[in-house]
Amino acid sequence: MDIDIWVPLYPFMPYFLDRTRELAEQFTAAHPEYRIRVRGEDWLTLPQAVHDAARQGAAPTIAQYFYTSTQEALDARKPNGEPLFTPVERAIAGRTEILGEPVVLDDITPAARRYYTFDGEVAAMPPLTSTTLLYANTDLLARAGIDDVPRTWAELEAACRAVVRVADGPTHGISWPNHGWLFQQAAAQQGALLADHDNGRSGRAATMYLDSDAMLAYFHWWRRMHRDGLYLYRGRPTSTQSDWEANFRAFADQRVAFTLTTSVEAERIVGAGRDGGFTVRACRMPYNEQVPYAGNVIGGDALWLADGLDPDTMDGALAFMQYLNAPRAAADRHRDTGFIAVTDGAAQLLDQEGWFKENPHFRTALDQLAANDGSPAARGAVLGDFAEIQRVLTQAMHDVLVSDVDVRDRLARANSQAQRVLDDYDAACRGLRPRGPITVG
Repeated sequence: MDIDIWVPLYPFMPYFLDRTRELAEQFTAAHPEYRIRVRGEDWLTLPQAVHDAARQGAAPTIAQYFYTSTQEALDARKPNGEPLFTPVERAIAGRTEILGEPVVLDDITPAARRYYTFDGEVAAMPPLTSTTLLYANTDLLARAGIDDVPRTWAELEAACRAVVRVADGPTHGISWPNHGWLFQQAAAQQGALLADHDNGRSGRAATMYLDSDAMLAYFHWWRRMHRDGLYLYRGRPTSTQSDWEANFRAFADQRVAFTLTTSVEAERIVGAGRDGGFTVRACRMPYNEQVPYAGNVIGGDALWLADGLDPDTMDGALAFMQYLNAPRAAADRHRDTGFIAVTDGAAQLLDQEGWFKENPHFRTALDQLAANDGSPAARGAVLGDFAEIQRVLTQAMHDVLVSDVDVRDRLARANSQAQRVLDDYDAACRGLRPRGPITVG
């Protein structure tokens, strides 16, 4: 029996395709009645490729969607109009093992499980999970007289002011990329929604809330950090290819004392400190101290299971999903890629092996996600054409940073643009326009 799995090709990580193929070979050696065929697709166009294949009745058995394409996965349809995917939890049907492979769905990190839960069921199984962290050059902090890392926006701002006063120190305190993920994090931390219907979780998102008080607070704080010379900005907006590398280099070259970036970069950033002769500490992302902290959202992707499979093929696909996330496989994937150990079993295994004691920077992301309160805001939004909505935010932030536009007016315009993106996406789902992304000016 053939099982086709389509996985995303990320420009920053060729590992996953090759490693999935290795695990597929190991799985079929134990289950010779199955053949796992692994195909790579560009991560941005994979949803469209699956959609096109589904129209021809040739959709993959398993498809791995990036988290911003979750709504596209939920909306994917067969030629007869029925959902293309079935919830993984429903297909498992309470079993504790499938074809001898222990079921690990219930062991998935709670924040990741909650992100992919709809109508009380886990819809997809995430193998890759990440979050946003603050990284600090503690040597520069010591020179600035700072004893501990900042935990709030106010503390971070104060620390940056101290750092730039250091003789022969950096000219700026912090850098981070102008990327849509950061806006999601800021809203979630403040308990704010990006859209109605509980961020698209109790019903389909229909109205955008990008101009909320929480987002306004974030825009104003970010702009102040920039205008006061504390935040280093390269002066161009970014969309799908954010300037993550330049952000890394600014920190590695000690032109800033702090950087905000993905938890996946933890080892690389700590290693840059070792190579540069300074100490790095991975810290939780600072939050707005003016409101209660709700949590940080995840990044990464998840495996979606085709609906209507015959029982043997379905069991083979489900068993392979469990195999991919078995404790040893998930622990090794974490070591090799920096993505979070996505199951409690993997984290426990790494703990037993002394991994986190030797590499405490890898524990921070787990601790941050464990503080998530499970509210709709902290679970994260599910929106159609989320990538374009993110681009709308990055362009708005760019304008706020480099010009004298009124923040409230610019954010209101961004909200209107995002509303058009969402409306156009929904129109495509209803067959009122061709499927495909809409770009707004």
